[in-house]
Amino acid sequence: MQQTDLTNQFLISMPSLKDPNFEKTVTYVCVHNEEGAMGIIINKPLDIGLGEIFVQMDISVENSEANSKKVYQGGPVHIDHGFILHQGNKEWNSSIIVSPELCVTTSKDILEAIAEGKGPDEALVALGYAGWSAGQLEQELMDNAWLTGPADADIIFNSNSDQCWESAANHIGVDIDKLSADIGHA
Repeated sequence: MQQTDLTNQFLISMPSLKDPNFEKTVTYVCVHNEEGAMGIIINKPLDIGLGEIFVQMDISVENSEANSKKVYQGGPVHIDHGFILHQGNKEWNSSIIVSPELCVTTSKDILEAIAEGKGPDEALVALGYAGWSAGQLEQELMDNAWLTGPADADIIFNSNSDQCWESAANHIGVDIDKLSADIGHA
């Protein structure tokens, strides 16, 4: 099977995808290779703010605005681990540079910088990630579970969570409301 690299792309769930982990989600693909794929869901806010994470990690806060930042459910895998999707490619203690504009960092130093008001200008904090084993995502694409298209930082960092799914689809020229929930192949 020919593999297309979906790194730095959006996975936009089709209306027919009823898995509660992925229904009406937009996932930013951080890594996609022959071993599988890893991404962060960007539109499932949790009922906790970043301030609660700071307290749990014993991080003192100098930038009170950071306390109210939303925390997202990044996916169903390792929901006890934090992943910070952010602009800029400054190397923190543990970062993956996904594109010239976007990185994913998993180390505490970025959270400390955000708490001090010295972190990246744009950041999305998520607990957990979405993962696919080798060939799994390709099969889901053949099964029409996902739309794919170029990621957009404005959608990641500035889109209202309730409108993100539609915005990401519109970004690739699709009116998601006009897609059928029925799937099949012609």
